Amino acid sequence: MTKSTSLLIVFFCLAVAIIATLTYFLPHVCCRLEPDQVKPGTEIPLTSERGETIFLDGLSASGKISSPLTIHGRARGTWFFEASFPVMLVDWDGRIIAQAPAQAQGEWMTEDFVPFKATLEFNKPAYKNNGALILKKDNPSGLPEYDDAVEAPVVFE
Repeated sequence: MTKSTSLLIVFFCLAVAIIATLTYFLPHVCCRLEPDQVKPGTEIPLTSERGETIFLDGLSASGKISSPLTIHGRARGTWFFEASFPVMLVDWDGRIIAQAPAQAQGEWMTEDFVPFKATLEFNKPAYKNNGALILKKDNPSGLPEYDDAVEAPVVFE
């Protein structure tokens, strides 16, 4: 086998390995979008550590948000209690700067996905312009085994 044939085989194997890696990993990082990768009207899947997924819409194409921020999405009915669950906006240091209930926009006593809507009014933090939007599963029992949450990075405008 010649040297050029050996190099061709090595490059081919590398290309196959790169394609296989991208094919496997790209779908698994869909929930880790940076704010500037979000397109308007795009539903973003956010997955919690417990494996629950919430679909979120309402972030701008740049990921920058301003007050009032209205978000829409879909969450399983099990996230709701009395047709709502808490939504919080935190600054870079985790301090809550706004909170409001996400209200079900349909029948919430189901295990299926239910549309929701929430509006948060806030003052832009004076220091640093990044933070997070946190959607928490409503847990009236207070038992930690029923806690869950998803988080989306945001940039304050």
